[in-house]
Amino acid sequence: MKSEILSFKLLPTKFIIYNCEKTCICNPIGEKILDCMGNGARVVKILLVGNGGREHAIAWKLLQSKDVEKIFCTPGNGGTATLPACENVPLAVDDFAGISQLAAKEGISLVVVGPEVPLAHGITDYLQAKGLMVFGPNRMGAQIEASKAWAKAFMQEAGIPTAKSAVFTEGLAAKSYVKAEGIPIVLKADGLAAGKGVIIAETLEQAEAAIEAIFGGQFGSAGNFIVIEEYLPGQEVSVLALTDGVTIRPLLPAQDHKRIGEGDTGDNTGGMGAYAPAPIATEEMMSRVQKEVLESAIATFNKRGIDYRGVLYAGLMVLPDGNFSVLEFNCRFGDPETQVILPLLDTPLVDLLIACAQQKLSEMPPIKWKDGAAATVVAASGGYPGDYVKGKVITGISEAQTKDGNDSHPASYIFHAGTKLESSQLLTDGGRVLNITGIGKDFKQALAQAYKSIAQIQFEGMYYRRDIGHRLEKQTEV
Repeated sequence: MKSEILSFKLLPTKFIIYNCEKTCICNPIGEKILDCMGNGARVVKILLVGNGGREHAIAWKLLQSKDVEKIFCTPGNGGTATLPACENVPLAVDDFAGISQLAAKEGISLVVVGPEVPLAHGITDYLQAKGLMVFGPNRMGAQIEASKAWAKAFMQEAGIPTAKSAVFTEGLAAKSYVKAEGIPIVLKADGLAAGKGVIIAETLEQAEAAIEAIFGGQFGSAGNFIVIEEYLPGQEVSVLALTDGVTIRPLLPAQDHKRIGEGDTGDNTGGMGAYAPAPIATEEMMSRVQKEVLESAIATFNKRGIDYRGVLYAGLMVLPDGNFSVLEFNCRFGDPETQVILPLLDTPLVDLLIACAQQKLSEMPPIKWKDGAAATVVAASGGYPGDYVKGKVITGISEAQTKDGNDSHPASYIFHAGTKLESSQLLTDGGRVLNITGIGKDFKQALAQAYKSIAQIQFEGMYYRRDIGHRLEKQTEV
């Protein structure tokens, strides 16, 4: 069954404990999904949906817990293929029936959904109806990312600070609005566009060309509507939070680098690098974000009857006066933000994900973090975010990656994105190919480690930005 078919009935998402030879956790239809051994350790099998750098980082982090016995990645990539106790299964992310059958066959304890597209198409609803425990919001919850117009109405209802905007269904009215508002101005394709559907127009000609491109089909059905938004100056910050639909807890704030070119120039991408924790997100600001954004969002989901369990990702613009505005929400872990947040996480990730899925996040102790900083640099195929060629041989991975680090020898990790293993050879298989993450006692050390490692890697046409972290010069060092 493909994702377009959405005829199913939601089942309750409460989970119970029953007694047998061993204590077990069951799903709503009474099938055993998670064994607990006598010593308190759990035997957890996880099915991870996705094939990007985010999913490689999630699998890597989950496998650090002794409770996780095995992970199945659908479809996974060249990096997940090399992880111990991790198996790639060639199922597309929209093959809901195939994923459900795999979960039943392997006795999966928890399904973790990485990308936004299957969430927006209802994978959580489908799998929950089959009795599976899922980390990731249902189809209605995922509208917070799947439709920018929906998200704008949601933010207005919740009283969440956001930029002035208007929604249009045809070009003439949109162009008239732009002329009245003036430039610079921001134009957004309403639907999912892999992070590339936002255009910042600095001239009237650019704005009109963007309107024509969006309504002309450049982004397919994602461009049926256009959201036109006032331009806000400042710095963007990503605040990812975990929620069980009642309790919501933020992770470390991160900063992404969305533009392809150095100096934040050129086209938008899915992200060319990131670092965490973002110094610009002060403790005072994060306290406000918790109340004014995260808790307000959960209250509004509940008011609308939406049981939102998973990641809620708020993309903020920190304004020059220190205030902030929400640019967008995402319904999943950020990519590449995940690749800098998870290496610093000290609390077992599996515990947090299960607590969210079971609506028991309030019972978890505060999330613990390691000291230091993390920075990642994305190695992309030449031509990205436009046309690019796949199948280029990648070398230098083993030389680039270190294991455990310390102040004298900081760590670096290579998280695969667009890669595949073919006849024991690692090949490029996407636009964003690798995420090279450096860990250090401070940002200077973390960035130096990331760039030292990326210098060891080669593939034809490889491109990466050499200025990741340039904003840190104006911020306080960790």
